[in-house]
Amino acid sequence: MRKITLAAAVIMLAAPLVAQTAPQVTNDLTVTIAPQQYRICNDRPARPTWMDEVHPREAYKALTLMRLYELRAWQAIRSSSDCGCDVRFPTWDSVSAEYEERFSSSTQAEHTQARLALRDQQNQIARDVQDLCEAQGNW
Repeated sequence: MRKITLAAAVIMLAAPLVAQTAPQVTNDLTVTIAPQQYRICNDRPARPTWMDEVHPREAYKALTLMRLYELRAWQAIRSSSDCGCDVRFPTWDSVSAEYEERFSSSTQAEHTQARLALRDQQNQIARDVQDLCEAQGNW
């Protein structure tokens, strides 16, 4: 009986503390989403809108385009020895055109194979790119 009484007393004393730390609930439905902030290069060009609107079953298309974009950017960094924001995050125009030409009519399996090949190419230059960008404080 003493244990039950003691437990009840502790609960009654803790209740006001819990009420004070509970999150405030409001009827305000204003969206307060701030733009995404990155550690480096916050003024990146916007991705093509279709990438954000693609059906989940076709997300592999957006993944292929992102892999191609990153590979082309890394190749530009390596060839120019410059890791500035405009080189590291170029516009999507040329990569989008290349994607349309090479991959737009490919099957999902072909996209998977293409992404693996692109990743292999990227892995071959990854250390050089990372060293360049770290030296320039942009990794």
